[in-house]
Formats: sequence, C-alpha cells, structure tokens
Amino acid sequence: MRKYNNIPPLRALKAFESSARNLSFTKAAEELFVTQAAISHQIKSLEDMIGVKLFKRYNRSLQLTTEGQVYLLSIMEALEKLEKSTQQLANRNAKGMLNLSLLPSFATKWMAKRIWKFQDKFPDTEVSISAFEWLADFKKEDIDVAIRWGKGDWDDVYCELLFEERVFPICNRKVYKALGKNPSPEVLLDYKLHHDDFSPEDWDMWFTEAGLSQHDPIKGTRYSHTVMMLEAIENSEGFALGRTTLVIDDLKRKLFFAPFNISIKSDYAYYFVCPKGNETLPKIAAFKKWLFDEAEASMQYAEEIFSGSHQK
Repeated sequence: MRKYNNIPPLRALKAFESSARNLSFTKAAEELFVTQAAISHQIKSLEDMIGVKLFKRYNRSLQLTTEGQVYLLSIMEALEKLEKSTQQLANRNAKGMLNLSLLPSFATKWMAKRIWKFQDKFPDTEVSISAFEWLADFKKEDIDVAIRWGKGDWDDVYCELLFEERVFPICNRKVYKALGKNPSPEVLLDYKLHHDDFSPEDWDMWFTEAGLSQHDPIKGTRYSHTVMMLEAIENSEGFALGRTTLVIDDLKRKLFFAPFNISIKSDYAYYFVCPKGNETLPKIAAFKKWLFDEAEASMQYAEEIFSGSHQK
C-alpha cells in the first residue's frame, strides 16, 4: 500500500514554487501572506528533507540551482493538476437549479451580459432569473440568491457588498463630439436633462458637486424606470445621470460617454444576499465566487472612467 512518505508538506511546496517563480523570499511571503522568516524556514525544511540545495543565496539576490530548476517544473505541474482536479470536483458539486432575484435594471444592463460565462463554467447548474422591483422573501419564495440595491441594512440574511456606485452625467457619441475638449459643467444648462425618478441622486446634487448650485429650475423628461431613460439617451441630444454598474458596459463599448470628471458617490449600493448559512452551499458558493470575480473585473474599468482613458 502506497503511503506517499516522501511527499513534502504542501505549504513547503507552495513556498518553494512562489520563491522560485519570483526569485525572492520577500515576494513569496507577500504572495502567500506569511512572513519572510516563515518562507525561509519552509525552504530550509524542504532542502533538508530531500537533501538537495534548491537555491543559491546571495546578499541581495536568489538563484535556482540546476536541481531547483528541474524540481520547479515538476512541482508546478503537480500543483496545477491538484488545483484543476479540485476545481473540477467543486464544479460537480455545484449542481441543481439556482434561482436568482434581481432588479430589472441590474438584470438587463449587467447580469444578462455575463450570466452565460457562469453557465459555461458550471454546465450542471441551471439558472433561473426573476426580475422584479420588490425584495425577494426567502421564507416564502424559492429564491437562492438576491442582488439587492440599498444600504445593506436587511435583517436575518447573509449580506455582502458587491458594488459601490458613482453617479455622473452621460451622453451619446453625437453629443460627446459636439462638446469639444474639456467642456465646462455649465454647458449642461443648455442641454435637455433626463431624470430618473427611481434614483435618490438628482441633477441638483450633481450641479452642487460641480460648484454650480445657483441655476434655474431643472426641467426635462422624467422616467420611472432607469433602463427606459438609458434607451432614450441613445438617441437624444441630452444628458442623463448614469449609475456606474448600469452604464459601465455601454461606456466600454462607447455607446455612452462620461465627459466630466465629476461624480456623486451614492449612498446606495448593490449587495449579494442569501439566507444565513446558505452562502456555503456548493452551488451558491460557486456562484458567489464567480459573481465577485466578474464584479471586480467590471469595476477595474470603472476606475478608468474619470481618468479619461476610456474616452480615447
């Protein structure tokens, strides 16, 4: 019976792989969230166990020995296989129907553009999306996960912040080109301004943020639904206040533009919500990890909005 007596501890192998890849004990310590002394100890223990020097140590540098180079290839291959097998097992456990409750605007402008990625990664998990304005009642409805918009103050649920939001003026390409370079916020007073009655932030708040608190009453078309307002902006010679999450993809594909480096930080945000204790269930945990990874990638682009690089 094989007992694998010659296999070193996993933490020592991870310490070696990271140190060898970075050629630095310091960077390996940062990557693995341990101290440099811990990395040095793991490497020494590994070298003592196998009876081979893996590194040549200099005053300010580190270099692999010939044996270390050969060993690194084997360890990287083994760790990759272990990670892949573990992920495959986790994916198989994430089976069954996953019922999601979303706001219609979030479902249309963000989730619908990405959910296929989750379904490709977890083909054994069926997804059902319910899009309603009201909050899902986990006790009465067959809902696994809700993405709620608010202040995160809901009782008796597991709740984790997904997206914070900024609010800022957006327009279509035609209007953006007509503005010219570095337009002043004052030019907005000459344009049609669209209003989202669902949003707690309004044009008065943005003009105050821009230093234009003294102006005539702001008129314009009002909308009871955010998506309807965004549809109107596509063909309108005017502006609307866009929310980061709902317009990020349209900004990225240059359907909309954000000409001003001024925004309001919203008091409202999107939250991942599910019944307490259910966040560790395989299908919910798998969806949560995928969701937060997608959210991080989405918001990386959002950080560029106010640098102007996305307009180029």
